Amino acid sequence: MPFITTTDGTQLYWREWGQGQPMLFLSSLGFGNQMWDYQIAAFAEQGFRCIAFDRRGHGRSDHPARGYDHDTLADDVATLIEQLDLSGITLVGHSMAGGEAVRYISRHGNDCVKRLILLAPMTPMLLKTHDNPGGAPREGFEALWASWKHDYPKWVADNIAPFFIPETSPAMLRWGYTLVQVSVPVALACSRDMVEQDFRAELREITLPTLLIHGDRDRSAPIELTGIPSARLIPDCRFLVYEGAPHGIMYTHMDRLHADMLQFVRET
Repeated sequence: MPFITTTDGTQLYWREWGQGQPMLFLSSLGFGNQMWDYQIAAFAEQGFRCIAFDRRGHGRSDHPARGYDHDTLADDVATLIEQLDLSGITLVGHSMAGGEAVRYISRHGNDCVKRLILLAPMTPMLLKTHDNPGGAPREGFEALWASWKHDYPKWVADNIAPFFIPETSPAMLRWGYTLVQVSVPVALACSRDMVEQDFRAELREITLPTLLIHGDRDRSAPIELTGIPSARLIPDCRFLVYEGAPHGIMYTHMDRLHADMLQFVRET
């Protein structure tokens, strides 16, 4: 069956392709599992069992009225791993899912995970506070959420182009728009919790081989706010910066990304 049931009864849709060592892909805020189509196709051909799922409130999964905090989301990942009896996992997270992956490891350990790959993560801490002066002011996030409550589709449409690069085909841009599979209440709940999270201590405790890849033209997760401080906190992190790359590096720098990920997996 393409669904697993979480501890609170939420049904999560999942799918897999290929056979071999498992790779579990965690999706960005607002995106369904289909965002990983190109990576699933590429790594299945390399002999991996590729698994992706729709986070609660996303895609074909249930849309409960609660559970959009990172603790619950990490527990959902743990339930999926347990019910599919996965081990030796390469855990891959993009954007918000970077924090989701880190929280899974801090709450559930790394017995089932062999290595971690973070792509343009939203860690370590987005919000500006007295002990995090490099963060972004709360006023900016409040303005963002206000725009979502007024016209979320317009915000998505306005931000599709910066997610890609000028050379991206119009067809790919249109396809990218279809990947957003979330309601406004769920998007708000996930975003608010993501902004409030502090992953700094958890990043310092990571003992897994970790690859972090970030673009230096990422407007959604500016590298100075996210990628660079995250890489500094993770012990022995392999940090790759893609020049001119936006947030959607899995599409705009596909071949390079796949080669770097495959090399990392084979070496670790």
